Amino acid sequence: MPWLETHPMEQRWQFLEDVRLGRMPVTQLCAHYDVSRKTGYKWLARFEADGRRGLADRSRAPHHCPHKISDEMATLLCEFRERHEDWGARKLLRVLRRRHPRRTDWPAPSTVADLLARRGLVRQARHRRRRAEHPGAPAIHTEGPNDLWTADFKGEFRTGDGIYCYPLTIADLHARYLLACHGRPSTKTCVAWPIFEWAFREYGLPRAIRTDNGVPFATTSIHGLSALNVWWMRLGIQHQRITPATPSENGAHERMHRTLKRRAIRPARATLGAQQRAFNAFRAEYNDERPHESLRMETPASCYQPSPRPYPEQLPEPEYPGHYLVKKITTGGTFRFGHRVLYLANALTGERVGLDEVDDGVWHLYFTTVLIATLDERDYIIRE
Repeated sequence: MPWLETHPMEQRWQFLEDVRLGRMPVTQLCAHYDVSRKTGYKWLARFEADGRRGLADRSRAPHHCPHKISDEMATLLCEFRERHEDWGARKLLRVLRRRHPRRTDWPAPSTVADLLARRGLVRQARHRRRRAEHPGAPAIHTEGPNDLWTADFKGEFRTGDGIYCYPLTIADLHARYLLACHGRPSTKTCVAWPIFEWAFREYGLPRAIRTDNGVPFATTSIHGLSALNVWWMRLGIQHQRITPATPSENGAHERMHRTLKRRAIRPARATLGAQQRAFNAFRAEYNDERPHESLRMETPASCYQPSPRPYPEQLPEPEYPGHYLVKKITTGGTFRFGHRVLYLANALTGERVGLDEVDDGVWHLYFTTVLIATLDERDYIIRE
């Protein structure tokens, strides 16, 4: 009966006609129409209750769903999501539970995610091919706050009055705490230095700072020495530089920048002052209100504490073992070695470096405890 197979309502009606006319027992009719006895008797019961209308297919959705979100709850979730477009279901629930402690009808995160998708409040992510990890990427391991700070300049943009803004951000990797977010007029050392000094005075000294290889964090000089990282080394801070063109090695910071761009930069504010107020509001929300998945949905502020290493009022002078040959770098970044004047780095002008002879005529050059270069007396060339 190919025609009946493609017209289920007619098939059911013909089945009921055959039953009414008593052409054969119900069991044989079920076999003839290739349906189970349960289905055959179901058609009979529905026809007796609702007539021919009862033969139509019915929705398989449950009549009652104990987990259905109430209209009031749905409105609460959607309105909060519209104010925090980059927050997922777990973050929304975490914060709303704190704000409404008496409510007990909170849905599961998956249910909230489905609701947001149905309401068109979820942007579809673009699928990107995953890149292989760079084999030279330095491992990141932190045991507590201030083990490693990350810093970077977010890409520049113009405010409404046409002035360029370069956001400088500093964060604690372990606690994801955003220590500083300041719009600067350029990426020069003279505008970045005061922000780092403020952060050191406010939060103490970290063990290490990780940056890219751009200005003002590094230069093309030997060992990438710049005024900024020379200052950090004198403070006993290790400077970690990621592999060139590999921002994934500072991935947590880059991810924070994406959120910063959505929440505080798009659209750009009218003036630098207004833009800084937007940065301040973003930093307060990011640290004190927004839960972080890597922190088990705790806020960065609840996981961060200042460093026990205070910023010194006077920079400590580098100290070297007694067998080192100590040289002072003069104007122009040079020092005298034997009868020769050798160039090292402009960033070290006025600083003292230590030379340790590790082989016959081969010297290691240190600044504080950092090996920055090697000098070979056979050609008097300084190599990194």
